[in-house]
Amino acid sequence: MFSGRLWNLFIDSFPKMFMHGLTVTIPLTVISFSLAMVIAIVVALVQFANIKVLKQICRFYIWIFRGTPLLVQLYIVFFGLSRIGILLDPFPAAVIVFALNEGAYCAETVRASLESVPSGQLEAGQCAGLSYIQTIFRIVLPQAMRTAFPSLFNSLISMVKDTSLASCITVTEMLQTTKQIIAVHYESLLLYSEVGLIYLMYSTVLTKVQSIGEKKLSYYGRKEG
Repeated sequence: MFSGRLWNLFIDSFPKMFMHGLTVTIPLTVISFSLAMVIAIVVALVQFANIKVLKQICRFYIWIFRGTPLLVQLYIVFFGLSRIGILLDPFPAAVIVFALNEGAYCAETVRASLESVPSGQLEAGQCAGLSYIQTIFRIVLPQAMRTAFPSLFNSLISMVKDTSLASCITVTEMLQTTKQIIAVHYESLLLYSEVGLIYLMYSTVLTKVQSIGEKKLSYYGRKEG
């Protein structure tokens, strides 16, 4: 039965968890995903341009970060690098790992979207007097990003939840805050359920934003067509 004590604990804990979500989880997600998108676009463009040596380096990077667990990557960067004298604070370490990990996945999404753009678009741009780089950034990449938008936004939503792993390297985000409260009150079922509810709230808001974005992109796509 949900007693008055548990209800009071639920009410008292909610703002602490929620605020750590706003001040740590969301900034960690936004910074990491922004860097991941830069990495993804660069890696995807290198593969799309088929620059031999650089393409192999990009494939190796993708192979490593898609083939190893995110938690292991966090441990290597935060705990492992300290053994060779590279000391990183928890938050920057988490940003680096999340950006590199997500960048590998998003790079494949962007690459596939670039390849889905008809080759005639590239040829038409160059026939119009645009250089290869201008054609890519003005014609091909915008079309590819429109196609990639749903998948990339799904990755963003997943990253919000994945940031909970940062608690394993002492980043005081929502899950770490929850663990600290549990250490005092010993109500793990209630408090873990509560933090799960908050993650669900954030994900629901982002899902709504994604839906609005897809509708706008669809409208502009029909308008241009």
